[in-house]
Formats: sequence, C-alpha cells, structure tokens
Amino acid sequence: MSNTEVRTERIGSTLLITIDRPQARNAVNAAVAAGLAAALDELEADPALRAGVLTGAENTFSAGMDLKAALKGESPEIPGRGFGGLTEAELTKPLIAAVEGFAMGGGFELALGCDLIVASEDSRLGLPEVKRGLIAAGGGVIRLPKRIPHHLAMEFLLTGEPVTGRRAGELGLVNRVTPSGDAAAVALQLAEKLAENAPLALAAVKKIVRAADPAAVQGEEIKKLMQSADVREGMNAFAERRAPKWTGE
Repeated sequence: MSNTEVRTERIGSTLLITIDRPQARNAVNAAVAAGLAAALDELEADPALRAGVLTGAENTFSAGMDLKAALKGESPEIPGRGFGGLTEAELTKPLIAAVEGFAMGGGFELALGCDLIVASEDSRLGLPEVKRGLIAAGGGVIRLPKRIPHHLAMEFLLTGEPVTGRRAGELGLVNRVTPSGDAAAVALQLAEKLAENAPLALAAVKKIVRAADPAAVQGEEIKKLMQSADVREGMNAFAERRAPKWTGE
C-alpha cells in the first residue's frame, strides 16, 4: 500500500510504515490519518507480516496535529480508531515507533499508542497542547501517567516542555535509545526479534494488557492458546532443540 502521505514497505516479516509529509514536519491531517489506518489494515490482514514499525520521513517522526488543516475543518481522527487512525485502534500485532527528530503533541501520542518505542538520543518528545489552549486528548493525558511516575507525567502535561530521547530513556519511557539516524534500523531489528515468537501468544499478551479486567481475559486467552497448534509446536521445538515454525493457528 502506498499513497502520497503514508508509505509502506515490507522488510522480511515487518511492515515499515512511514508518514511522508516532510514539508509539514509529518503533521497529521485527514489524508495521513486515512493512510495510517490503511497501513494498519495491511499489517493486520497479512499473516506473513508479524510486526510493524512506524516512523516519519526525513528524520522527523511527527509534529502532531496539522493545525492549519484543522482550522479548515479537516479531522485528524478516524471514528473508532482515534487520532491518526491509530491511538484507539485495537491491533493484534506488535507496533514499534521509531522516533527521529520531533515527536510532538499528537506525534508523541502516536508513539505512545505503539507497543514499543525506539528513539534517537537527540530526538524531542513532548506534549505542548497546553501552550495552545488544548490538552493531549489523543491518549497522552491517559497513557503517560501509566508509563512513568505521576509527577514526571504531570510535568510533561502541565509545562508542555519536551525532553530529548536520551532523557526519555532515563525515564523508562522508551525501550531503546540510539544514535541519530539509527532509530528505524534498531526498531526493525527489534521487530525481527518479536517475530521469532508465536503470533497468537503476542496477540494474547496485547489483548490482556489493554483489557479492563485483565485477569478474566487472561483466563480466556490461556484456554485458547492451550488448544492451538502453535503451543504444541512450541513445546515440540523446545524438546527437539530446534527453532519453532509458527503457523498462527
């Protein structure tokens, strides 16, 4: 899938998704939201794809909502999927953000909507909405206090000031901190590592983590997994000292 705002590229079992509006610092307008939603559909629909990596063109992740487009009446949201077609999407496959340059406002919220974050050391991540009379309503106000200590999250949300990727790593907000320009490559390596694991198990982990009642959902998911072909394959592969061959069944 490809359009003028969002590009996709298959690299092994990973779908690399690139927001491609460098002239607008990859800000999210209606076309980007639609493109991201379509890219995520592509990821979900193909069993050969095991994970996705989300990044931005020309060393900028995303400056967030395109305010000029919003003033013209464009919506950067997709009904049922949230900001950028991502922040409320219920994906079964892992999605990794590869952050270079700016991930501000809605751009940071796109990263927070991913399962893992890789950021270059000199990238900038922040939620400046309060400086514009707004709040980080694309998941930032809800997600950030669950990821880092309360008072640190409140500093992000109340001051609107960004931090570097290096500082985000110190806070435990990102999984990997890389030299400038290396975030996508490291994210792709991480995606390959995830792809070594059983797809049904990965989907179950994601479902349980986001559930309102994790214990109840966990019981249901364990029952399903124990009846799957993949769990038998995993056990046999361990006993036979070989790499498993997952089918997702």
